[in-house]
Amino acid sequence: MSPAAAAPHTGDVADVALELGSDAERGLDAEEARGRLAQVGPNELHSGEKVRPGHILVGQLTSPMLLLLSGAAVLAAVLGKAPEALVIFVVVVLNAWIGFRQEYRAERAMASLRAMATPTVKVLRDGAPQELPAREVVPGDVVLLEAGANVPADGRLAESHSLRVDESALTGESAPVHKRIEAVAASAPLAERASMAYSGTSVTAGRGKLVVSATGTATELGHVADLLEGADAGRTPLQLRLDTLVKRLALFAGVIVLLVFGLGLLRGEELDTLLLTAVSLAVAAIPESLPAVVTITLALGAQRMLVRKALIRRLYAVETLGSVTHERLEHQRRRVHSTRMDVNSRVHGNWPSFHDAVSSPVPAVDVPQRRSPLRCCPHGLNGDHLELVLLTPAPGDDSCV
Repeated sequence: MSPAAAAPHTGDVADVALELGSDAERGLDAEEARGRLAQVGPNELHSGEKVRPGHILVGQLTSPMLLLLSGAAVLAAVLGKAPEALVIFVVVVLNAWIGFRQEYRAERAMASLRAMATPTVKVLRDGAPQELPAREVVPGDVVLLEAGANVPADGRLAESHSLRVDESALTGESAPVHKRIEAVAASAPLAERASMAYSGTSVTAGRGKLVVSATGTATELGHVADLLEGADAGRTPLQLRLDTLVKRLALFAGVIVLLVFGLGLLRGEELDTLLLTAVSLAVAAIPESLPAVVTITLALGAQRMLVRKALIRRLYAVETLGSVTHERLEHQRRRVHSTRMDVNSRVHGNWPSFHDAVSSPVPAVDVPQRRSPLRCCPHGLNGDHLELVLLTPAPGDDSCV
């Protein structure tokens, strides 16, 4: 692979397009694009293995607490305590059903949302702009970028007209990055490659052309997705505490069995009676209602979050959010971005020079905000985020600019 294709941010636009078998002015031929799509596959990330209902049910039934309760139900049935065994069995089934129902419905809802989210992009095919599904973009395609569009794949910028791209999702940069077509050094980190645009980012202003160099899992976002896919999901704090409780209960029950059995032998009791008494005490030490209480509580929390438009895939994720007691942000890559800006005050008078502003800051005073022309002007308003927010209305202000 040539340096231009391996590191497109270091090469000239013409060289990169040539290595990719494309033309920055005409794009790919339709026949060539179909062949590349069949060769490299669709432009999408791996969604992982499809979760089957049987796998969800098995996952619910194999939790340590339910396994302990199942063992207690079997022992109760063997000892002839049918009512106790039936109660424990009902608790196990109810707990598994609630967890299965919540997770299965969440998986189906997410699958429906993914099916509805079919983004489209503008590309050049045979020299003419066309609108295609983003999954059909292939290396060598020339994508037309404009404000509000999502970048569908990684690529080298062939044109940039005041183009700014929000890369916060990928690099953590809070401000949109100004893009240019000049090549950058090979050692430039991802956040400083101004001649590139990456999948998963969005255009905030300007327009440009992008020669696609990587799609799907070959993109920088795809590399991140691969790392996340191989990461261990781990267990929530509540699950860890329940696992510890199960171990302690099992140990406690075992100690009771040994202690009662040993004392009975010393007193000369019958073996059958000792075994029945010891096992009965062990079963009684297990709180069969605890899993049902935990599951129902988490299910209620999931329903309340669903009302607030938050879809919970797994019940124990509800408790994980509640376990966050402190959040520390030490690096710009861990910033929380709200993409919202409000004006609290404005400055009146003459603007000082930079040096004057450093030595003697201009005092700020509260002033009423003006009405945004977005409702008054039939063509709306476009511009930088800061310029737009300066025209936001104050509460109760019905005037137009």
